[in-house]
Amino acid sequence: MTQGQSCREAFVEASSFLEKCGVYEPHNNARLLLEHVLGVYGAQYYMMQPEPFPSELGSRWEDAVTRKAAGEPAQYIIGSQEFYGLPFEVTPAVLIPRPETELLVEAVLREADRVFASGDAVHAVDIGTGSGAIAVTMASLRPQWQVGAGDISAAALQIAARNAAANGVQIDFREGDLLAPFAGARVDILVSNPPYIPAADIAGLQPEVRDHEPRTALDGGPDGLAPYRVMLEQLTLLPAPPQIVGFELGQGQARDIAALLESAGHWPEIIIVPDLAGIERHVLGVRTSEQVT
Repeated sequence: MTQGQSCREAFVEASSFLEKCGVYEPHNNARLLLEHVLGVYGAQYYMMQPEPFPSELGSRWEDAVTRKAAGEPAQYIIGSQEFYGLPFEVTPAVLIPRPETELLVEAVLREADRVFASGDAVHAVDIGTGSGAIAVTMASLRPQWQVGAGDISAAALQIAARNAAANGVQIDFREGDLLAPFAGARVDILVSNPPYIPAADIAGLQPEVRDHEPRTALDGGPDGLAPYRVMLEQLTLLPAPPQIVGFELGQGQARDIAALLESAGHWPEIIIVPDLAGIERHVLGVRTSEQVT
């Protein structure tokens, strides 16, 4: 592999090999890996296509393609994933950030701009932060906010802390189960992309997800709704319920979670947000300062 090949030929061969191995999106994965190994991106990557493949990179390239063929996510091989235009380190200790979660951040920011004045001291927390993608993005886009983030995994929090430092933001990281680490703390905005896959469905997930991403970030209990119920029960730990709650969830769960938020009685407005495929992917509860609980 690669000896005497151009970069373009190496890409084509790897794409074909990955496709035969049953890899999902083989061409996209081959491009991601080749960009990483060559250390070039965008226009520079395409300019290198007719150039000879660097012989000194042959072993790294073969290793990357072999790992991908065995089912390992490309993001773990590369060690990074972009989210909302920001770079994030990812390892098997954290869930890989997905593009649809960017829509959750956008929805929360939009509602926050409506609920809070620009000079308000807003306290936001990201529960089950993983890589820190949501928390770091909020802190980056709203530097005046005080942002906290929690996770039950100490290893995940270490990665999230590195991502916060790399992106130049300050976040209050706390280890513990869902809202428990923030007991007694002021929380104006609660955002969470918790585990929501029903336990019995995990075996049927794509091997890349099932066999490589952390199960604690996937398993939402028998019906996938356990973390949401616990967080709503834990609201009694806070001095007051958040004015905005934003949850990401799985396909077919939106109406159940909307009902849970409505039953809690803290948010007069319940908003369901679809993703780009039209799937109801996020549910928000909103209470303005004028609305009485």
